[in-house]
Amino acid sequence: MNSLRKWLPVVCLSALLILAACGESSSDSASDDSKNEKSGDKGTISIGMNNWAENVAVSNMWKIILENKGYNVELKQVQKGFLYEALSSGDLDIGMEIWLPHTDKAFYEKYKEEIDWRDTWYEGTKLGIVVPSYMKDVNTITDLKKQSDKFPDQKIVGIDAGASIMSLTKEALKEYNLDNYTLASSSGPTMMAELKNRMEEKQPIAVTLWKPHWAFAELDLKFLEDSKNVYGDSEDISYAARLGLEEDQPEVVKWFDNFMLNDQQLGSLMGALNEAESPEEGAQKWVDNHQDLIAEWTK
Repeated sequence: MNSLRKWLPVVCLSALLILAACGESSSDSASDDSKNEKSGDKGTISIGMNNWAENVAVSNMWKIILENKGYNVELKQVQKGFLYEALSSGDLDIGMEIWLPHTDKAFYEKYKEEIDWRDTWYEGTKLGIVVPSYMKDVNTITDLKKQSDKFPDQKIVGIDAGASIMSLTKEALKEYNLDNYTLASSSGPTMMAELKNRMEEKQPIAVTLWKPHWAFAELDLKFLEDSKNVYGDSEDISYAARLGLEEDQPEVVKWFDNFMLNDQQLGSLMGALNEAESPEEGAQKWVDNHQDLIAEWTK
């Protein structure tokens, strides 16, 4: 009995030390897990990003989400035509913006066996030629010909030359006999800068534009009626992946398949980027405010 009393404090002290060590180990392990989740140990995902407002928005949003989940993410600036080539060759993992069944039909037909065409994340697009609403006498594409004197430079301001909307606009110029107009290629930001500058002075301007786009929330614009339906009917936006990504990164593909935005959600995301100092800052603010939605995608 005396012997047991003699060793009891030692045993208890040892037990306490073991428990403390286990607790410290468990805490350290949890901390290590948290660090590993953000360390990029899950691999690198490359996303092809063309310079369209909604594309920049969702690409930067997903970069933040994936990095928070333990992936490295590379956003690679590409024109639309090169995007499909890079996906087909495996040089890119994901392309965020595929417009089907009409706008990107040519790309789909060319690469349909070489790319993994995935799920829709936005429904109900529109694209065409857009003018400021103060141009009361220009309401149809045909009116561009009738009111050509209102356009001193007789120019339609476009985006990058490889974009599908540029090919469709060239077709529209032919279909509506707008031989006296030229289609000027630029970039999304350059086109928007020229549109805003002209509108500040109430000058005439026609641009290639599409919905979804933050411009329709900030500027008073209208689509010109396309009676020949050159630009096609309303479409959906989906994403595409390189062949084999689902096997290599099943978790990422599952999350992207779950991804869906409505008008209000996508509009608020684009608006957050437009108001921020940088795309990263705007996307981070939006992600912070939409954790429940993101949790649904990544469950």
